[in-house]
Amino acid sequence: MILTELFFGFLRVGCFSFGGGYAAVALIRELVLSRGWLSEEMLAYMIAVSESTPGPIMVNLATFVGSTRAGLPGALIASLAVVLPAFVIILLLSAVLKRFMGNPWVSAGMEGLKACISAVILAVGLDMIRSNCIGGGAADWTALLLTLALGFLYFGAGPLFKRKLSPLGLIGISALLGAAVYGI
Repeated sequence: MILTELFFGFLRVGCFSFGGGYAAVALIRELVLSRGWLSEEMLAYMIAVSESTPGPIMVNLATFVGSTRAGLPGALIASLAVVLPAFVIILLLSAVLKRFMGNPWVSAGMEGLKACISAVILAVGLDMIRSNCIGGGAADWTALLLTLALGFLYFGAGPLFKRKLSPLGLIGISALLGAAVYGI
């Protein structure tokens, strides 16, 4: 039963996660929280781990959730289900993409999807900040200050150092700050 739930749950995530892994985080979050597969805190940890390990975040999260729910078979089923729709869609689109990309309606639709995906990613990020910094009704001032400092580093580093901080660098700095502030 759990393997079927994992398959169809992550198949749905794979079908509707336009915009890549970060856009899928909202769908994965809704799936795992509504079914009680992970707590909000564990999901936040797994998003951080999935971001900092090689591979697409969506596949890493699916593999982890599947593994925690049903071991190796669950990991394989969830991973397969989350990538299957993209695999099929890319096969089909590659056959017809050249023919339709010059169409102004298709181009306009793609621009609309980009705006939608940006909004979904922003909403997930803000919701994660809210739940991690103000979870349970009381503000976690340490987490809030770390979030603001890391945001300043990421967005302010470009003008300050004439070079944008890479996401990998930000992840490394985040890990070091987290270990220093919260202890190992």
